[in-house]
Amino acid sequence: MRHHSLSTLFISITMSLSVVIADERLESLEEQAFREAAAMAAPSIARIETVGGLDVIHGLLTPSGPTTGVVVAADGWIITSSFNFASQPASILVTLPDGQHFPADVVANDYARSLTLLKIDADSLQPITPASAEDIQVGQWAIALGRTYDQPFPNISVGIVSAVGRIWGRAVQTDAKISPTNYGGPLVNVQGEAIGVLVPLDPQKSNETAGVEWYDSGIGFAIPMETITRVLGRLQEGEDLHPGRIGVTFGEQGLTAGRPLLDRVRPTSPGYKAGLRAGDVITHINDIATPRVPHVRHILGSKYAGEPITVTFLRDDAEQTIELTLVDELEAYTAPMLGILPSRVTLTGEDAAGAIVRLVLPGTPAEAAGLQRRDRIISVDGIPVTDVSELRQAIGHMQPDDAVELTVIREGNEESVSATLGEMTAEVPDTLPSAAESADSDRGDEEVRVGRWVDALGEDESRAYWAYVPESYDPGQPRGLVVWLHPAGDTMESEVLKLWQPVCDRRGLILVGPKSSQPSGWTPADVDFVTDLVEEIREHYTIDPHRIAVHGYGDASPIVAVSAFRERDVFRGMSLVGAPLRVPPPEAHPDSPLQIQFMLGADDPALEATEASLESLRERKIPATLITIPDHGHAYPSAEWVDVIARWVDALDRI
Repeated sequence: MRHHSLSTLFISITMSLSVVIADERLESLEEQAFREAAAMAAPSIARIETVGGLDVIHGLLTPSGPTTGVVVAADGWIITSSFNFASQPASILVTLPDGQHFPADVVANDYARSLTLLKIDADSLQPITPASAEDIQVGQWAIALGRTYDQPFPNISVGIVSAVGRIWGRAVQTDAKISPTNYGGPLVNVQGEAIGVLVPLDPQKSNETAGVEWYDSGIGFAIPMETITRVLGRLQEGEDLHPGRIGVTFGEQGLTAGRPLLDRVRPTSPGYKAGLRAGDVITHINDIATPRVPHVRHILGSKYAGEPITVTFLRDDAEQTIELTLVDELEAYTAPMLGILPSRVTLTGEDAAGAIVRLVLPGTPAEAAGLQRRDRIISVDGIPVTDVSELRQAIGHMQPDDAVELTVIREGNEESVSATLGEMTAEVPDTLPSAAESADSDRGDEEVRVGRWVDALGEDESRAYWAYVPESYDPGQPRGLVVWLHPAGDTMESEVLKLWQPVCDRRGLILVGPKSSQPSGWTPADVDFVTDLVEEIREHYTIDPHRIAVHGYGDASPIVAVSAFRERDVFRGMSLVGAPLRVPPPEAHPDSPLQIQFMLGADDPALEATEASLESLRERKIPATLITIPDHGHAYPSAEWVDVIARWVDALDRI
C-alpha cells in the first residue's frame, strides 16, 4: 500500500510539472508570436510629429507628443487618425522605420471614420498587409502597435477582438490598451496582418476628440482595413469623405429604442425630398429589415455621403419604397416660434385642458395673430392640446412660415386664431410678470434646505459648491435653475450672491455655484461635476427642465460652453458675460433646443470677438442675443443688468 501511494504521488507530481512546463512553453510561444507579428508589421509603421496648433479642443488637451501612422502605398501614402491633427498643426513630420524624416501634407480626411491620409515625397515603402475581413473573429488575438518612442521596435499592447461592426457598423472593437500613443497605428493579428487602424470613436459623438476619454480603458476601436482599402483611391484624389445623412429623427433614441417611427423629417433633406414624413415607420433599408432604431443607425453608419440607398417604410398600413442619395450636410435646423410664455400653473378639472398663455411676447406671430394673456389654447390644427407639453410638441414639429390654426378659450368663449409661425429668438422681454410664490407656500412633507448653504457632492471635498434657494420655494411650482461658473482664481461668491439673491426671490429661481477642483481654474473633468450637481438639485427640488441655464463670466467661457454643448439634454440656456464663445458650437437640433445670451460692456475689449460669435451662432440657426451695457468695461454687471439675465432665464420656456 505504501509503495502504491508513493507511485501515485510520483505520477501526480510528474503530471503537475508537465502542466507547469506546458503552460510556460505556451506563454513563451505566445510571446514569440506577438513579437513576430509586431516585427512583420514594423516596416509599415511610421512615427508622426506635429508642430504648432491649438492646445485644447472640445475641452480636452490635444496630443503634444509623437503619434503613429500606417503605410498604405509604396509611393508615400500614410493613413492615420484624425485626432492626431485636431490641434490644426502648422506642420507635420513623418519618421520612417529606417530613421528617414519627411515633411507631410494632409491630402484628405474621412470624417465618418476619423481618418486622415498623408503624403510624403518618398517611394519604395512597405505597405502593411491587410487581414482578410472574413477571417476577423471575436476572441482572436489583437495586437495594437504604435511608434511613438525613439526606438526601432514598435510599442505593443495585446488584447483580443472583442466585437465587430461596432460604432454603428464602422469599427472593430478591442480590449487592447488604446491611447494617443498608438492612435493611427495598426491593430494586427498574430500573422502581422492589419485588422484595422486605431482611432478614438464614440457611439454618441462625432467631433475630433470623441472617444478619447476612454483611452487605456479596455474599450478601443479600429477602422477595418477593408473599408480603408475600398475608399483609398478617393482619398488619394483629395476627396474628403463625410458620413451620409438622411435628415430624420426618431421618436425614441438610444441603444434600446424601439421601432423606427419618424418623429421629424428635416425640410429640404434627402428623406423629405424623397417623400418621408413624420409618422412613417422605416421597415427596410437596402432590403435589410430594420425592426428597431439601432438597426437603422447600424446600416446608415457604414454609408458615406453620396451613396444611394433604398428605404421601405410603412404609412397608413401600406408599405412604400423610395430611393434617395445621402448627403454630407443638412440645412441648419430652424426652430419655429409662436411667441408666448406658457403658464406654469397645473390645470385641474374637466374643463381645464389646454395651455394658458402667461404672456404674449411683443413683435411675435402670437401678437400679430391677436393672442391674449390668459387665453387657453385647447387645439392646434384641430388636434386637441391637453397641457403645455403637448402645445410645445405640436409647435415644435412645425417649421417657420407654417400657418397654424389655434382654438382658444377666451373669457369662457371658444374662438379660432390663425397665426404664421416665425423663427425662435433669444430676445429678452422688456417686462415679465414675476412667477415667484408667496413666502407661506406649502413645501409638503420633504424637508428641503432654503436660503444660502455650502456643501459638497458625496464625500468628495473637491466637488464643493454653494447654493441659494428662495424662502418662498414650493415644490408645486417648478423653478428655473441657474448654474454659476466662476472665473479662474475667484469664486465671486459674495458678489454674485448679493446681486442674484433678490432676483431669485423675485423670479423664483434657484442659484448654484460649483467651485472648480483646481485653484488655477476649471478642467474638462469638471463638466461631469457640473452636470452631477444639476442632477443632485433636481432630485430634491422641482426644476423646470426648460429653464436650466449655465452662466459664467470672463475666462469661465470655455467651461460654460463645453458644459452647455456637451450636455444639451440638460441645459436650455447659456449666458456669457464679458467673453466671446471660445468653443465651436454644435448644429441646432430639434430635440436639444438651446438659447444663448451674451452680455458685455460697450467698452469691453472682447466686444468685437463676441459680435463674431453671435454671427456664427445665427448662421447655425441657434437662437442668440447680445446685450451691450453702455459706459461699461470688462466687469461683472450691476443689479439692473443681472435682472436682464434673470428675465432671459425666466423666458427660456417660450413657445
